[in-house]
Amino acid sequence: SIDDHLSKLDEPVKNLLQEIRTFVLSLGTNVIEEVRPHRIVYSKSFTLRTFLDVEPATSMLVISIKSRLRDPATKLTISSSDQLANLKELVSRAYASI
Repeated sequence: SIDDHLSKLDEPVKNLLQEIRTFVLSLGTNVIEEVRPHRIVYSKSFTLRTFLDVEPATSMLVISIKSRLRDPATKLTISSSDQLANLKELVSRAYASI
């Protein structure tokens, strides 16, 4: 569950994950959150249109953003709220274009 992931994170990273999660779920009613053992995947409907993959680590989040089905994912790591504005912009664009 999402709580399992949160319990393993340092407090600042836990807050980042919660903020990212709230933001992504607010993008649209068709956003699906799938919690897996080592990561959390967000897609647009059940047709495997994944646009965001979040892998929680103790002190950071490893993020993969996919804007087009055939293009490689953009990978980045975030560990502070200073990086959230850029991440939200990238995720918004990916959600709109996938």
